[in-house]
Amino acid sequence: MKIDTWFGTLETGRAGEIQEARLLSKDIRELALHSLSLRDSRSDLPPEGFDLKAAAFDCGFAESPAEYYFLLHEVTLEAAKLQVSGALTPDQRIIQAVEALDDINETTNALSERLSEWYGGYFPESGLGGEDLALFIVKYGSRENVGPEAPLYSKARNSMGAKLESADEALLKGFAESVCSLYERRRQIEAYIENSMELIAPNLKLIAGPMLGARLISLAGSLGKLAEFPSSTVQVIGASKALFKHLRSRAPSPKHGIIYSHPLINTAPWWVRGKVARAVASKLSLAARIDFYSGEKDLSLTEKLEAKVLQIRTSNPRPPQKKQESGAKPKKKRRK
Repeated sequence: MKIDTWFGTLETGRAGEIQEARLLSKDIRELALHSLSLRDSRSDLPPEGFDLKAAAFDCGFAESPAEYYFLLHEVTLEAAKLQVSGALTPDQRIIQAVEALDDINETTNALSERLSEWYGGYFPESGLGGEDLALFIVKYGSRENVGPEAPLYSKARNSMGAKLESADEALLKGFAESVCSLYERRRQIEAYIENSMELIAPNLKLIAGPMLGARLISLAGSLGKLAEFPSSTVQVIGASKALFKHLRSRAPSPKHGIIYSHPLINTAPWWVRGKVARAVASKLSLAARIDFYSGEKDLSLTEKLEAKVLQIRTSNPRPPQKKQESGAKPKKKRRK
């Protein structure tokens, strides 16, 4: 009988005696990789009640219980490390980047609003906001430093804002530099997501764009899970609240989730938006499956999708008319 153990392969007789042993070296990493392969294969495992420790002594792998348990402990730790290091797959890195981008967007928006409100007391006529305001503060600081060549020179000279003291100016410039670095970091993450999507999910990027495709992977949990979803599920990803409300009460079912940001959907007339969303979701589901199972880019997907959407819009040029209920009597006008 053949038995695969974490330290090698054993051939045993009918009585359980070891007839032959093909032992592995005592290299911890090699033993850990072998143990993980046994977990995945699930073949020729020791039968219930088989004493691995005694077998390790009989075949000469370990000379004492202390050595056996030491090796087993080290192999278990190394196997756990290998599992953790292999858990961050390429699509998981995209998910982490999307979540980091969301955090940066939230932080950047909050700090930009605070900077705008703070600096607005010194230069309310600037009309700047967001990154433009942060760059202006980093460059000039006080409005008194704005030169004649600057577009805001006249506004700065005639501003009704308070005077910016030197201590406040230094603090605001440091604050603005932090905001500028967040905007730069956001652009770096967006570029990383776009490049990663081209390598991992080129068809999904082709249909949805890099950001929407990455968010679909993030909400699904992985590219593999997204590929397993039917198109009806892809259509309503991100609309969990509306879906639960529909299931609990008589609220209308959601026609789309985050795929509403797709230009073919949000630019479609309201009366065909549901049909367009179904067509887009169908192609997104197909693109995810091609990316996961083959990875070959199919440029015809966009052409087929655009043709399908054009057919939907051509077949429904006008909104549907409300049907008058049969037998309904017209309301009588009240006399004054």
